[in-house]
Amino acid sequence: MALDTEWCAVKAAETMRYLALHYPECSGAVELHPHQDAAHEAAVEGNRDAYLQALRRYMRAGRGVAVQARLEARKGAA
Repeated sequence: MALDTEWCAVKAAETMRYLALHYPECSGAVELHPHQDAAHEAAVEGNRDAYLQALRRYMRAGRGVAVQARLEARKGAA
């Protein structure tokens, strides 16, 4: 049984807004795709815990991409 699509959309939107606000460098990063796919699979399977875990991993991956981009930008500016 799939999860409620409205609930999933709200949680996904919250995740995207958080990343856009705090880590805009990760926008569109391919490193996020596996986590996005995992969230989709969990939603289709109706696994709420796995869905939330996938969104948390998505946020951590986004933060990682942004931090790496910031470090590289500092190295380039030095």
